[in-house]
Amino acid sequence: MTDARELVRERFPRATWVVLTGSVLGPDRTAGSDLDIVVLRDEEPGFRESLRFRGWPVELFVHTPAQLERFLASDLAARKPSTHRMIATGVPLAGDPSVLQRRCAQVLASGPPPLTGAERDRLRYGLTDLLDDFRHASDPGERAVLAVTLWTETAKAALLLGGGWVSHGKWLLRELRGLDPQFAERWLAVRENAVDLAGEVLDGAGGPLFEGYVSRP
Repeated sequence: MTDARELVRERFPRATWVVLTGSVLGPDRTAGSDLDIVVLRDEEPGFRESLRFRGWPVELFVHTPAQLERFLASDLAARKPSTHRMIATGVPLAGDPSVLQRRCAQVLASGPPPLTGAERDRLRYGLTDLLDDFRHASDPGERAVLAVTLWTETAKAALLLGGGWVSHGKWLLRELRGLDPQFAERWLAVRENAVDLAGEVLDGAGGPLFEGYVSRP
């Protein structure tokens, strides 16, 4: 906290507010955790910057009010609440972000908007197509790539179809564990062949979809 505050004093003395956030604050902290710092200021432009400060790896997320609103809207539309979570769970370093923190926390608690029929069909079609490709792949390299893709997309489909938030990397597993811990463990156990689990996810959403599928902009 001391180092983060000093960095903020040096770089953003006129910021509206600043929060320190990320795994460095919680039980998921590792030796490689960085200082994720979200800055709101009126000065253009907004930017993201990676640097080192007093031995810390630092990620700066610098926003203007208008840009931050665009990021929050984009996150919500994608059902991937990265910015909401950073703000809601952050510790203030400067200014008072409490109003926006409460708003972001409420969004996280309420969950993502429900899928539309078209979005649901798109997920079913995409998973159906991946399953078909994997089952018929004969090239070992292609089969290995498809196995990873099918495994990952099965998790994303399970989250979205189950009304959960979606993400990538380590947060994909965290979202799965938050939505359904038992499913998350089963998913981890089938990382080299997720065919049965993908089929289960599809069946829960109405079954495979190929014939008759039409995608419209």
